[in-house]
Amino acid sequence: MISMIGDFSSGDLSGWKEQRFKGKTTYTFVQVDGKHALMAKSAGSASGLYKFVDIDLNKTPYLNWSWRITNTLQGLDELTKSGDDYPARIYVIFRQRMGIFRHNRLLNYVWSSNQPINSSWQSAYSRHSMVIAVQSKTANRGQWVTHKRNIRSDYRQSFGEDTAFATGIALMTDTDNSGQSAISYYGNIFLSKQ
Repeated sequence: MISMIGDFSSGDLSGWKEQRFKGKTTYTFVQVDGKHALMAKSAGSASGLYKFVDIDLNKTPYLNWSWRITNTLQGLDELTKSGDDYPARIYVIFRQRMGIFRHNRLLNYVWSSNQPINSSWQSAYSRHSMVIAVQSKTANRGQWVTHKRNIRSDYRQSFGEDTAFATGIALMTDTDNSGQSAISYYGNIFLSKQ
């Protein structure tokens, strides 16, 4: 069983909405390495795209996606607010209250510029958001990297309790705190049973 969330290879943003925090990260469809993808370009900006969707983790607990970055960010301490910038990130939203990011629990999968792969930490901005480095530093920069994560397992490990439902997916390339620039590409995002 597969449930498509972001059909970017078809140039489809149906159901996706923008959330701006500072400035505007531009999101456009392009072709790179012969693959149709969503390009994100950030220059001292932070805005993301999100899509609310009912996710039954009993049926589709795995989040699948691919991404590609052109550069990492330099001199950041990602554990602090001033260093909370990432060339690529995918959120899973567990909605508790109105809004997208504040007061909602979030799993935040990132391409970290300096933390090791599989490390995790609480977001400097919210105790409700856990950050997991699924890719790190310049390894595989300029190449497509595919990921599959068990959302339910990551939620249990991050928050110390179980959940059977998630309520949305978001993505963001942001450089507002550092004032740097990043260009990244996102492939299709989908959920699967295995």
